[in-house]
Amino acid sequence: MEQRPVYSTDPSFCAACRRSPCCCGDPQAVKKRQPEPLRLSFTRSNKGSGVTRIERLIMHPTLKAELLSRFKRRLGCGGAVKDGTLELQGDHRDILEAELKAEGYQIKRV
Repeated sequence: MEQRPVYSTDPSFCAACRRSPCCCGDPQAVKKRQPEPLRLSFTRSNKGSGVTRIERLIMHPTLKAELLSRFKRRLGCGGAVKDGTLELQGDHRDILEAELKAEGYQIKRV
């Protein structure tokens, strides 16, 4: 059984990547830590213009919030992080796919 820390009192310990210091924001670590492609989907409900979702993103929650904030400013829309999934209001699949591919992520449209 592999010995990986679950909890640490070290202030630079990251619970998402379980390393100290955190390497979630490191672009080289992204390629190693993202075993499967991100899922980019769009769902429309009875009301409104729909929601674009980015699922299966392995990243520290604070970094997810920063990434979402950057996308919201870039696209001029609202959004939220719900259950680890980034949700943006409106259909922004094309722009998000280009942005995420530029950062080194693999994308699968659903």
